[in-house]
Amino acid sequence: MTVTLTSQDPARLSVDAVVVAVAQKDGAPRVLGGAWLPKDLRTSIERDGAALGVTGAADEVRRLPGTGLHAAVLVLTGVGAAESVSPEVLRRAAGAATRELTGTATVALALPADDQDSLAAVVEGGLLGAYAYNRYRTDDAARAAVRDLEVVTSLGRTRAAKDAVQRAEVVAAAVHATRDLVNAAPNDLFPAAFADAAKAAVKDAGAKGVKVTVLDEKALAAGGYGGLVGVGQGSVRGPRLVKVAYAPSRPKAKVALVGKGITFDSGGISIKPAAGMEAMKSDMAGAAAVLHTVVAAARLELPVAVTGWLCLAENMPSGTAQRPSDVLTIRGGKTVEVLNTDAEGRLVMADGLVAAVEEGPDVVIDIATLTGAQLVALGHRVSAVMGTEDVRAEVVAAADASGEQFWPMPLPAELRASLKSKVADIANIGDRFGGMLTAGVFLREFVGDTPWAHLDVAGPAFNEKSAHGYTPVGGTGVGVRTLLQLIESRAGA
Repeated sequence: MTVTLTSQDPARLSVDAVVVAVAQKDGAPRVLGGAWLPKDLRTSIERDGAALGVTGAADEVRRLPGTGLHAAVLVLTGVGAAESVSPEVLRRAAGAATRELTGTATVALALPADDQDSLAAVVEGGLLGAYAYNRYRTDDAARAAVRDLEVVTSLGRTRAAKDAVQRAEVVAAAVHATRDLVNAAPNDLFPAAFADAAKAAVKDAGAKGVKVTVLDEKALAAGGYGGLVGVGQGSVRGPRLVKVAYAPSRPKAKVALVGKGITFDSGGISIKPAAGMEAMKSDMAGAAAVLHTVVAAARLELPVAVTGWLCLAENMPSGTAQRPSDVLTIRGGKTVEVLNTDAEGRLVMADGLVAAVEEGPDVVIDIATLTGAQLVALGHRVSAVMGTEDVRAEVVAAADASGEQFWPMPLPAELRASLKSKVADIANIGDRFGGMLTAGVFLREFVGDTPWAHLDVAGPAFNEKSAHGYTPVGGTGVGVRTLLQLIESRAGA
């Protein structure tokens, strides 16, 4: 997609559709910043909105004939209450519009975008909403995303406006690439294929200063990565640990990211119910987010060293699969009794966390579709963050700034007792209640004194319900924007 900034009269733009924001005020729809609309058209929208089915509610998108415009279609995108319009509200409204305009080639966004924050949000939202996954479709032309986007703003071609567009394009590309990986079929995206995809992503993005290192099953066994080896041994397609390292000169900080990459999770011997198992192709969403966050940081040339660790394995039941009661030795020597093979993500993440800590980063952030308990606690749209108190607060602040939803959760000390093993240093499951927190307590065992945060994105990473705002059905790319914002804050950007 191409993005163009324009200060022209939106009524005279030669595009297929022009989008305006409609808010709710005094029980009626009100067009925001639409003084350029033909008077009769604007009056009709605001006077006859109810009859037209226009309310201005958030996530509402309506199409009208572009009477008096060069564009054939006028699109109304709802922003909710007029007094509560924020950059994130504009981001969602822009995304809802471009998402609904699949199959439309050229679109102009004439939303309020006359300051840098609002402009950045409108551009980013428009790009995030303009996503279509057509890899396996033969009728992809009918489902093509918006091709060209014009954004109306009084900021024109100022340096600040250009910078906002450039960053939004990098962010959206990272989110889209993450979604593509999550949406890929598991017969195509297995650990070795994921490792190849990481190499290709770095090469295709032209990311300077990024090196990719891959450890296969033999190297993992030799290196003592017992979690990855144990989880991956049930599959004919062996595990991988992929290190993606961005190393700028004279970095201001050193950040390590660790991502769970279970390319398909059957549950192993502790097999999952068949209903809903197809969504388990998304169990690698954390690793996908880590990969493309590193690539985005490199593309933006941020003065922060960022190393991503992709913990990749396929969890399958077979004659060679790990069994409940097996004992694994994690990188660094700590032993884990496997009481449930469906609690496999924390096993591969333990290896990745130890490897990350060995390099002495300033902070370690891990991201994983780790527990169903996250869904029970916070639902499908709000992710959880646990860990060192100041790092946890830093993640929440980065999420708030980027428009993602992360909620701080505790790691109660008393939960550690439920992870006691009769034969090993620790068991891989504990109390059922508070399971999300118990998983975090397990991971904390492998970071030592390093400042750390754990992001559980089990629900938000894969949208099985209806699309909303800039979020499509399927892979969402959650976490990329928060992680990138955190890295930028460490850079002083």
